[in-house]
Amino acid sequence: MTTSNIPWTINILTLFPEMFPGALNYSLVGKAMAKNLWQLNPINIRDFATDAHKSVDDTPFGGGAGMVLKADVLDAAYQSLGPDQVFPTYYLSPRGKPLTQETVQKLSTAPGLNLLCGRYEGVDERFLQKRGIEELSIGDYILSGGELAAMVLIDACLRLRPGILGKEASFQDESFCKGLLEYPHYTRPQVWEGEVVPEVLVSGHHARICQWRQEMAEKMTEMRRPDLWMLYKKKED
Repeated sequence: MTTSNIPWTINILTLFPEMFPGALNYSLVGKAMAKNLWQLNPINIRDFATDAHKSVDDTPFGGGAGMVLKADVLDAAYQSLGPDQVFPTYYLSPRGKPLTQETVQKLSTAPGLNLLCGRYEGVDERFLQKRGIEELSIGDYILSGGELAAMVLIDACLRLRPGILGKEASFQDESFCKGLLEYPHYTRPQVWEGEVVPEVLVSGHHARICQWRQEMAEKMTEMRRPDLWMLYKKKED
């Protein structure tokens, strides 16, 4: 699966395959999909239900509100991946490990990805444990399901894949790539509503511009994300 003429493959286990590609069909990642640089394979979990009602969930043991996705149905969908089961597999979940740029960089170099999108109260824990599926979270908040979270993860990874953005320099200075938030940007007109672009940016002095951008990135990170600033300073020390 690492052969260069095989597109990067992302398998999505979901109850709503019609949600894909969604936003991934636009801009640079959409153009890359049209060029067959990557492919998306939504798999409908409900297709693997065996009863007449196509049931994919049931009430939780121990009581409580909501429904839980069934381990047997989930596993049947997972087994349908065949050889692609070797891809890193993640369940998008608010209790998962926080998604970071470091994780995104790692996943972007994998031969492909399998993503499970939860719904309702979640999934049967036995399925996650038996298949060794890790959990990832895109933030400390709750969504209606994992589909939007999967799109966020896919977009973040695709931007780092060869041929998607075009130039590596396009993302080298972005927020989180070096442990800092990105510096401020300005463009024409040079004066707008009485506000003038910082003089250093129109000086043509590249060394001063680089120094200014580094200083602003550090200042912005310290002010807006003290948690990131502490980690950055720890690495610097």
